[in-house]
Amino acid sequence: MTDIVLLPGDGIGPEIVEAVCSILDAAGADLKYHTFDIGQTSYDKCGELIPAETLEAIKKYKVALKGPVTTPVGKGFRSVNVNLRLAFDLYTNLRPAYSFANISKYQNVDIVTVRENTEDLYIGEEHEIENGFEAIKRITVPATDRIIRYAFEYAKENNRKKVTCIHKANILKQTDGLFLARFREIAKEYPTIAFDDKIIDNMCMQLVMYPEKYDVLVAPNLYGDIISDLIAGLVGGLGLVPGANLGKDVAIFEAVHGSAPDIAGQGIANPIALLQAAVMMLDHMGKKEIGKKITDAILKTLNDGKALTKDLGGSATTKELTNAIIANL
Repeated sequence: MTDIVLLPGDGIGPEIVEAVCSILDAAGADLKYHTFDIGQTSYDKCGELIPAETLEAIKKYKVALKGPVTTPVGKGFRSVNVNLRLAFDLYTNLRPAYSFANISKYQNVDIVTVRENTEDLYIGEEHEIENGFEAIKRITVPATDRIIRYAFEYAKENNRKKVTCIHKANILKQTDGLFLARFREIAKEYPTIAFDDKIIDNMCMQLVMYPEKYDVLVAPNLYGDIISDLIAGLVGGLGLVPGANLGKDVAIFEAVHGSAPDIAGQGIANPIALLQAAVMMLDHMGKKEIGKKITDAILKTLNDGKALTKDLGGSATTKELTNAIIANL
């Protein structure tokens, strides 16, 4: 039995975590869950967004499965996700997305976004200037090199053919210029993998027009965040795509959508994004066969189209969708 930390989070988080755990158990994942509070739920209980005991558990068990957490827009506390990434140096944000028959607007998408997770504007360093504010964008050689190497190594290990660098080096000649220059230099170390680069605004257009041309994307923090959500839209939305935050010692797998407080408690949330994240977690732990069994069950359930939640065009409850996936294991 393998120990993992469960972080149910806020809003619909506890509901979809419960659904995912029931599928993992039915699939024979053989996991022991250690559940801890995080986010607004934790803050309401003890006045801390990430209690020390939560951090200690993640440090001890190395692997966590996290539901969505609430982050106020334009006020309040700093993103819990950002704090977790910095606390454990989870420098890689990995976001795979592929098309689903009968669900996706595009049937030719199979793209993995590799996003640098610790720098760029997400360091959150802002200060006041006359009549406004300015923010610091930080790009360094060590952080840039390790994320670019991760992208090429991922491509190499997963039989991917091309890596594309996303940047705005035509305007940000020093920060994004550094990211692009390091990309071109490191690419020389991988002669069997094709590479190119795209300016961020052009990249958005290219992905909508020709998504089949792209394979692995590597980007600084902000662009990676934007692009990965855009790609999620191509394949059916954030309710279907997973994310992983990976460091040297710790890995946290998550649904990348929000906590959806407007539907919390109604039993209609879609658990597939978090379930896909759990499959990534199983792969990470060497339980690939269990992960494939779950993936096949997800695909069969979506193809059947009989037990889909509202966001997928159906009227099923969370429980009905969960039961359908279990039946298809």
